[in-house]
Amino acid sequence: MSCTDREFERWKRQSEQRMDQSKKGGVDEDIAGLVRLLNGTEQYFTTSSCSGRVILIDGMNSEFCCVYIYILSAVDRSSGDAVLKFEPFVLHVQCRRLYDAQLLHSVAINSGFRNSGLTVGKTGKIISAIRSTHGLEVPLTHQGTLLVTPDYIHFLCQICNQKMEENLRRIHRYVLEGGNIMLCNRYDHFRDSCHDDSDGSTTELNHCLDLFT
Repeated sequence: MSCTDREFERWKRQSEQRMDQSKKGGVDEDIAGLVRLLNGTEQYFTTSSCSGRVILIDGMNSEFCCVYIYILSAVDRSSGDAVLKFEPFVLHVQCRRLYDAQLLHSVAINSGFRNSGLTVGKTGKIISAIRSTHGLEVPLTHQGTLLVTPDYIHFLCQICNQKMEENLRRIHRYVLEGGNIMLCNRYDHFRDSCHDDSDGSTTELNHCLDLFT
């Protein structure tokens, strides 16, 4: 079952009006431009996102950090099971048509996000999930007992930081390729409008062409 344009536009409006439910209360700075780009199109809107993070989880508590001295201090205070995690970039985008979702999926794969996929719900909602495979999860303590050496924790911090750097490079590639697709879609829209409305389409087409120069 596919959704109608009216249904998609209603879902898009509802998403725009909905309060941000994340603890941060806003979009991560590293992907804010990408989210604005997608939400500014007629074909897409984002439903959830995270630019990537390093997190130390100890029971119900969590700390977002990958500075060796802070992690070592937190591990020393642990009375439970502390786990160091690197979670890469993830983005969920609702798409107007299956073709639009396939475009995003192709860009994601080419940018290194090889765990990406598409889902189509019973109501016709088409979701593109952009995900990577280079996460990391390592237990550091068990019931308050340190399982690894401080040197190994230092090594893990270096690995997490390297993974974050690679994560940001992939985001940058995705933004560049995704931006090109958005511009091409606008060009196609204005070009097609030339055949329907000869009075106003030329100005719109020239405006779109200016984006490429």
